[in-house]
Amino acid sequence: MTVPDSSTSGPEGPESPVGPEDQASQVSRTGQVGQTGRVSQEGPDGSSAPESHGSPGPAGTTGPAGTTGPAGTTGPAGVTGVGGPVRLDGPWTHRDVAANGARFHIAELGDGPLVLLLHGFPQFWWTWRHQLTALADAGFRAVAMDLRGVGGSDRTPRGYDPANLALDVTGVIRSLGEPDAALVGHDMGGYLAWTAAVMRPKLVRRLVVSSMPHPRRWRSSMLSDFAQSRAGSYVWGFQRPWVPERQLVADDAALVGRLIRDWAGPRAPEFPDDTAVDVYRRAMCIPSTAHCSIEPYRWMVRSLARPDGIQFNRRMKRPVRVPTLHLHGSLDPAIRTRSAAGSGEYVEAPYRWRLFDGLGHFPHEEDPAGFSAELINWLKDPEPDR
Repeated sequence: MTVPDSSTSGPEGPESPVGPEDQASQVSRTGQVGQTGRVSQEGPDGSSAPESHGSPGPAGTTGPAGTTGPAGTTGPAGVTGVGGPVRLDGPWTHRDVAANGARFHIAELGDGPLVLLLHGFPQFWWTWRHQLTALADAGFRAVAMDLRGVGGSDRTPRGYDPANLALDVTGVIRSLGEPDAALVGHDMGGYLAWTAAVMRPKLVRRLVVSSMPHPRRWRSSMLSDFAQSRAGSYVWGFQRPWVPERQLVADDAALVGRLIRDWAGPRAPEFPDDTAVDVYRRAMCIPSTAHCSIEPYRWMVRSLARPDGIQFNRRMKRPVRVPTLHLHGSLDPAIRTRSAAGSGEYVEAPYRWRLFDGLGHFPHEEDPAGFSAELINWLKDPEPDR
């Protein structure tokens, strides 16, 4: 289902039509009734923010809103989807947590200090499958969440601005019963990790960002650097109504496969393989996922001259005061190295820059062993230096 674009409805983001199934409570496979009522949210500065409306998850998943899909569906070669295209089998445990007026699907593994993993576009939690096991083996509690509107998390009609999405992240930390977490974000997940570290520094123990500059650096690069603007042309293309959603899901989300292949670097020819591409294509075909995945990018551009966008940009002037590890592929075609490398000026804490030679936009999947080793060594370093 393609949902019409309406991201100009207000600072919180779009309000998309709600299907008939949203008009009634849905019953999950555990027998619990899904919540579709209005829940008051905490605003970016601790004040009360506008309400967010929970909505049932898409058909074919056992999502947080309680919908039940086909039992025991089988995914691509070597991947079994007991819970549809989202809850893929593995050593991890799947469950849902409530935060910031919505429900979020998480996959968790291990015990120890919390490390919360945030995926980017056009992916979902499964992109962190290698790091989940590596972190758990290293003595951490590794949790990969689906962002709002993606995977098994709620697809709400609004709330896709970065401030609210960052509150989703910090709300999940609290719902997991932890005092803080090390945030690890890739692409859009990295953008939200930067934001959460500024807005809720007490909940962020350490910050790791991959393939995404600081929000202010991203903004200036997209507006003033022609090479970065051209590299990020997909963001400008997302501003059209209707068309991007249709393109993303056409031919069983063939565009998702092309984007992942085009953005990957040449050093790791084994990624992406057909199995991984098929997993991401199936996840994008879940109804409303394409629309919800695009909405944060629409807000980032359309709010540039709006009061909410100007206010967000000013808020992000506050320096990041938690130790930060910044990871990037030297051949990333979507985010240029030059754009990402200037982010250290916004960090008033130990900051470490690591460039992976020959890798593209997905270093955590192109070289999972090297990425995980760099991540774990830094997380265990009691005094990370600059």
